[in-house]
Amino acid sequence: MHKAALRHIVITGASAGLGRALAQAYAAPGVVLGLIGRDGKRLEESASACRAKGAKVEAAQIDVRDDAAMQAWLHQFDDAHPIDLLIANAGAASTLASAQDWEELERTAAIVDTNFYGAMHAALPVIARMRPRRCGQIALISSLAALRGMAISPAYCASKAAIQAYGDSVRPILSRDGIRMSVVLPGFVKTAMSDVFPGDKPFLWSADKAAQHIQRKLKAGRAEIAFPGLLAFGMRLLPLLPAVMADAILGGLSYLPREER
Repeated sequence: MHKAALRHIVITGASAGLGRALAQAYAAPGVVLGLIGRDGKRLEESASACRAKGAKVEAAQIDVRDDAAMQAWLHQFDDAHPIDLLIANAGAASTLASAQDWEELERTAAIVDTNFYGAMHAALPVIARMRPRRCGQIALISSLAALRGMAISPAYCASKAAIQAYGDSVRPILSRDGIRMSVVLPGFVKTAMSDVFPGDKPFLWSADKAAQHIQRKLKAGRAEIAFPGLLAFGMRLLPLLPAVMADAILGGLSYLPREER
C-alpha cells in the first residue's frame, strides 16, 4: 500500500498514548482521520492537534466494547470516506499489585472485552466493507506480552495473545481479497498505561518514536511489526525454554511487584 493512497484512516484509542501519537503521525493535508476514544475532552484535544496539521478529522466518543455503536459509526464513516487503513489500538492494562492480588472473573472479562473484543468490534465491520473493494489494510495493536504470558498481568497477556492469533489466522484469507493484515507487537511505550506498570521497563520507547516506527512498517506492508528488536528477540526465545526457567527469568527482570522480590 503506497503512502499516497492512505487518505482515509481510522484509529481507535486515539485520545491518548500511542493512539494519539499515531493520529499525529498520520495527520496531514488531504487526510481524513476517524478518531475514536472514550474520553471526550482528551479526544477533542487530539483531534484539534491533528486539524492543526491540516487533516480533516471526524471524532467519535465511543467505548470499543459497544459493538452496535462501533459498527454504526464505522459504516457511516466508511460511506463518506472509504477506509484505507484501520488501526485497532484501543486497549486497557491490568497488573497485579501484590502476591495477594488476583484477577477475578469481572476484572478479567473487562480486559478481554476491551482489548480483544474491542479490536474485533473495530476490525470486523471494516473488513466487511474492504472485502468487496478488494483493498485496504488492518493493523491490530497487540503486544510483546502476547509472546509469553507474565505472572504480573495474566488477563492482559491473554487478550493480546488472542489478538495476535486472530491476525495471524485471517491474514492468508484477507490476502486473497487484496487486504493486508498487520499485527503490531510493541514493547514498553511511554504512556499512562506503562506508567502504572510496577516492574522495570527495558528499552522504553516514547509514544512518538513508536508511532513513527509503526507508520514506516505499515507503509512497507509488514505482516508483523515487533519492537524494540532486542526485547522482541528475547521474548521469542522464552517459549523455547523450559517453563520453570522462563518463569525464573521473567521474575528476575522484576516483573513481579518489588515488595514481593
